[in-house]
Amino acid sequence: MLRSLDIRDMLIIDRLELEFRPGLNVLTGETGAGKSILLDSLGFVLGWRGRAELVRQGVAQGEVVAEFDLPADHPAHAVLAEAGLPADDTLILRRVNTADGRKTAWVNDRRCSGEVLRQLSDTLIELHGQHDDRGLLNPRGHRALLDQYGQHEPLLAALRDAWRARAAAARALAEAEAALEAMRAEEDFLRHAVSELDALDPQPGEDEALDTRRRLMQGAEKIREDIARAAQAIGTDGAEGASADALRWLEGVADRAEGQLDEPMAALGRAMVELDEAARGIATCLDALDFDPNELEACEERLFAIRALARKHDVAPDDLGQFAEDLRTRLASLDQGDDRVAALRADLAGRDTAYTDAATRLTAARTEAAARLDSAVTTELAPLRMERAVFTTRITPAEPGPTGVDDVTFEVATNPGAPSGPLNRIASGGELSRFLLALKVCLVGEASGLTLIFDEIDRGVGGATADAVGRRLAALAANGQVLVVTHSPQVAALADHHWRVEKSTTGDETLSRVIPLAPPDRVDEIARMLSGDRITDEARAAATSLMAG
Repeated sequence: MLRSLDIRDMLIIDRLELEFRPGLNVLTGETGAGKSILLDSLGFVLGWRGRAELVRQGVAQGEVVAEFDLPADHPAHAVLAEAGLPADDTLILRRVNTADGRKTAWVNDRRCSGEVLRQLSDTLIELHGQHDDRGLLNPRGHRALLDQYGQHEPLLAALRDAWRARAAAARALAEAEAALEAMRAEEDFLRHAVSELDALDPQPGEDEALDTRRRLMQGAEKIREDIARAAQAIGTDGAEGASADALRWLEGVADRAEGQLDEPMAALGRAMVELDEAARGIATCLDALDFDPNELEACEERLFAIRALARKHDVAPDDLGQFAEDLRTRLASLDQGDDRVAALRADLAGRDTAYTDAATRLTAARTEAAARLDSAVTTELAPLRMERAVFTTRITPAEPGPTGVDDVTFEVATNPGAPSGPLNRIASGGELSRFLLALKVCLVGEASGLTLIFDEIDRGVGGATADAVGRRLAALAANGQVLVVTHSPQVAALADHHWRVEKSTTGDETLSRVIPLAPPDRVDEIARMLSGDRITDEARAAATSLMAG
């Protein structure tokens, strides 16, 4: 509920403080007194797009502050949480407009954007009038209004779930098909590469082992001759044979040397053991160097083949085995891809069916709710002297989406047999006002949480019709808050709270002010609305009679 509106230096308002209350709040006054300025100022603080120049002439800036009561379950709390703004049981919106056009906004003393203000306004205020493009005259909102009227939220929730599941299945299928297509594009490469790798079958560490063996064989001819000479030098024809002869000679004379040859003979024995070990090692080396020339060629061919394959696939030689395994996995995915795609297509078909079923149920519910709404609006139009008018909620096919497969448009025909069309194109000003009011009476919930504003919605009507308009406005205000800008005395007479908007000129300055009216003042104001500037006793009596109901 809108609790207060504080306006400073906006257009022809220098300072204005208004305290609003629950029920039917009525603003009256002469044409041009400034009633529309109040709505412009309220729209400004709510972030609505309106006049470009709002600051009062000669001042640096204008400011509007609006204060709202905010119950714990009010939908504005979700907007505040999403924007990271503080929330309490009171919501204070403040917006400043400088003379050079810069605008700054605050929510509960925290800076915010105009977009956040507009999101909040959707939960706080609903404006209706002949030039309303945000509410009932906007066809883009008709589907949501019909769903609200029909209480379709459970069906909508199920439909949104089905749409999300269908969208997820469609994405999974598209990704699988794209991956399969990409693998098919390289299928020849994969099969050839795997075949080539399987044929070579490189092993981890094989590159280093082959390189070592190859270098050894390449150097064998150069070193084998010296190794053979060394073998000969320490063999039986060399040091080993000479050592054996020396040991034999010493053993033949040792018993006559009085023990002096024992130590030399022991050392010579040890030397012969070492020479024998060296000879065996050299012989082993010679055996290793004794290779078939074809082996070197085969070693080089395999080494070069491994390295060429590693360069071809841009991997290290030791990683060829793992690379081959990766390619085999991709091939397996390719071989299984058709089965996966088929399974995903079947899943998508099932999701499509579930979505279609949910959409069909919602369409049926909308059709039934549309018939009820048409009947309800028709009933409301009769007291408004539009009993011959025809209101139709038209449901037409739309592209599938999270809200179903229906477009919804409210259409009217002002006379039976006349062509129907959108509200704002078919109805005249007075007719349009009554259509909007009848429709709103049928659509409003018992506790919408919105402050409803009707801007001269009673224009073009009078007498019993104006009274019917006023009584419907009062009914809407019974459980909430309604603000009405009106020129109709029948509507003003039903107000719970009444303000008069006046304009005064002093010198070269024109200012507008708003005066709360006590019961006697209300009588005079309604009498003025009945009779004009000259208020007669008859007009006061008529005003008193209207106020008495």
